[in-house]
Amino acid sequence: MAEKIDGTTVQLTRKASVDGRLFGSVSTADIAEALHAQGHASVEKSMVRLPQGPLKLVGDEHVQIALHSDVVVTVTVSVLGEQ
Repeated sequence: MAEKIDGTTVQLTRKASVDGRLFGSVSTADIAEALHAQGHASVEKSMVRLPQGPLKLVGDEHVQIALHSDVVVTVTVSVLGEQ
């Protein structure tokens, strides 16, 4: 399962201001839901690690997913802004 998820890119679109700040944020639940949509149904929101808190800016962010206490993979979350 780790091999299938590691290196995956998830794109999320949110309303954003001209300077790239989101109106709202991207949470662990949003990331887990996007991974579910890509066919990774075993990822729960509690597995998503956001040490700096929810994502609040447009851009790419590397996020760790803890599948098991010894198995941690990295996915890229690409937050796209819409006006």
